[in-house]
Amino acid sequence: MKKYIIMAALAFAAMPALAQETYENAKVAAEDLNGTARYVGMGGAMEALGADISTIGTNPAGIGMFRKSTMGMSFGFVSQQDAADFSAGNKTNMSFDQIGFVYSSRQDRNSFINFAFNYHKSRNFDYILSASDKLNNASQNKLTYAKQKNGLLFPADKDGVPDGSHPYVQCNQLDDIYARNLNYDEDENMWYYDPATQYDMNRAHRGYVGEYDMNISGNINDRLYLGLTVGVHDVNYRHYGEYVEQLQGPYGNYSMMVSDERKIDGDGYDVKVGVIYRPLEYSPFRLGLSIATPTWYDLTTRNVTTVSDNMGASQTNSESYDYKVYTPWKFGLSAGTTVGNYLALGASYEFADYGYLNSRYVTGEYYDYWYGGYYTESEPDDVMNDHTHMTLKGVSTLKLGMEFKPVPEMAVRFGYNYVSPMYKEEGFKDGTLASDGSYYSSATDYTNWKATNRITCGLGYNVGNLNLDVAYQYSSTNGDFSPFMNYYDNDDMSEDNVCNAVKVSNKRHQVLFTLGYRF
Repeated sequence: MKKYIIMAALAFAAMPALAQETYENAKVAAEDLNGTARYVGMGGAMEALGADISTIGTNPAGIGMFRKSTMGMSFGFVSQQDAADFSAGNKTNMSFDQIGFVYSSRQDRNSFINFAFNYHKSRNFDYILSASDKLNNASQNKLTYAKQKNGLLFPADKDGVPDGSHPYVQCNQLDDIYARNLNYDEDENMWYYDPATQYDMNRAHRGYVGEYDMNISGNINDRLYLGLTVGVHDVNYRHYGEYVEQLQGPYGNYSMMVSDERKIDGDGYDVKVGVIYRPLEYSPFRLGLSIATPTWYDLTTRNVTTVSDNMGASQTNSESYDYKVYTPWKFGLSAGTTVGNYLALGASYEFADYGYLNSRYVTGEYYDYWYGGYYTESEPDDVMNDHTHMTLKGVSTLKLGMEFKPVPEMAVRFGYNYVSPMYKEEGFKDGTLASDGSYYSSATDYTNWKATNRITCGLGYNVGNLNLDVAYQYSSTNGDFSPFMNYYDNDDMSEDNVCNAVKVSNKRHQVLFTLGYRF
């Protein structure tokens, strides 16, 4: 008799050196438009205009344009459009987004040296994903069956019986559960699968990447501005999802649910340098250039994954491991000018090639007797990095912004921000890779997100040395969601396991407030 799920302990052995998977890495590497309300209200197009603390993380030379010391903090609300609350995820959340200060020290009549510190939330993970569609006899456990059929789960010289006496060759955590408990009929000594009619996916993403930036900058004769920023990044990512398939079994229809909880924690650091130059002595027009090193992340991921049916049986698997991710270099060009004391115009362009996102194995931990601390060594996960190069691509970010002052105390701001797609249209999560990033994956779904468009506006008001600013941002990104990779059987088309991509979106509204003081 076939067994849908049996209660058994898994023999899924942990490995000492592990790396993460392309789609998970991309979540950590991406950034939002966030900072002060002035910066957001102008679409982030302030890299050449400077004199806003949020430029500390984009063009550090912008801090060199401060002529007075200042401090400020920002907070607000973020709400997801067209979403329903799920699990611990709420469609509307309060967010603390920025706090920092600049200390400005005059060196002579036209030259300054400035020091600054700033925290801002560079990535807000709050997002609820919902998707559903017909499966037309495809299923997640059929994908496991296809891998076994093609020799991807066990060594070629084994009979494939999941008795725990030999290791898996290529398989993720779900394959392990299905192969040991669902896809093998011990009585008939044969592999099988159950096709599905439809699926429903709900997942709540929560958390943030916080960036702590320390800066030294200055200007020479009010013409050349230079800046250096060292950044420390704090990653706190959480998600919980429930994926349910309606399956057709030999003894009737039933439902199967995969509940998956994952945490990613860690930190990273980077270095950013920038320059702003006024080419004409008596013109306010200026040009900016910035370069950011990769962010070198040390991360730990933990997950608990349970497969259960509606008859009360369940099987759980959990893993925890360390890995490294290095983001690509980032380059920026910018231009800005002012007209009198009532109009400011800015434009910026940034580029980073995420096809070169670098997943790395941790090969060991060592104690440094000279510095008195532990450090880890790593090496590239070439298989996963090849997959990343075929899945992700270069991303261009365009920022346009303006600020108009009808009276000296009040400012009206508008901005536009465009981010080109990070994912190639043909990209997919490949669960057959000979990489630990695939072995220890606990989900088969993926989303190829398209371009992001952001429209912003804002108001500012000065009262003596105090400034009050508010900004509104509307962000829209569409994507194609797939519950698992497609498999095509060259010998038997009935064995194909193909699902349609479903349209999903991430439409967000943000209201941001900044309170600042100059001294």
